[in-house]
Amino acid sequence: MKSLIRNFINGVLTIVPIILVVYVVYKTFMFLDGILGKYLKPYLEDDYIPGIGLVVTLALITILGWLSTKFLTGTIIRLIDRLLEKIPLVKTVYSVIKDTINSFLGEKKSFSKVVLVTIPGTNMKSMGFITSEDLESLYDPLKDYVAVYIQQTFQVAGFTFLIPKDEIEAIDVKPEDAMKFILSGGMTSKKEKKKLIG
Repeated sequence: MKSLIRNFINGVLTIVPIILVVYVVYKTFMFLDGILGKYLKPYLEDDYIPGIGLVVTLALITILGWLSTKFLTGTIIRLIDRLLEKIPLVKTVYSVIKDTINSFLGEKKSFSKVVLVTIPGTNMKSMGFITSEDLESLYDPLKDYVAVYIQQTFQVAGFTFLIPKDEIEAIDVKPEDAMKFILSGGMTSKKEKKKLIG
């Protein structure tokens, strides 16, 4: 009986992560493929191959990115950008999406600096990510503060705290390693090796 339970747990440890990853990749692929794929299917009918929508989407994004560097089309895109930033309500949604994408893919990436924050009144520390070091432009008295995002364990949600610069401790940890560590509740780290129950 113990052997049966041990084999079941080993199966959960090895198979479930694989199944979940395959499922997430499949769902992501289907979503991205469906963005333009649903418009291509009526024209291609039986000749439609899954993935064409994704390829066309990536090609279109690349072409638009190239056009944004040209004088005429770049000017038009900048005008659209300014227009979206002036429309009430729309500008809020647009700026959040734009800033979020820039934080991951832009030249000044957020979540690139991992820091430790001491919880007030204790010796306990929490790990977080600096998302902005320029708060003075938001509110002048915050010039000596930084924005630190504290990710919640087992969730995609988190909290943003404004903390004095001299109260955070930058640490030499890769952001992806820190994120895995936090999301798993400390159960994974770079030095640990996963072992099956034997």
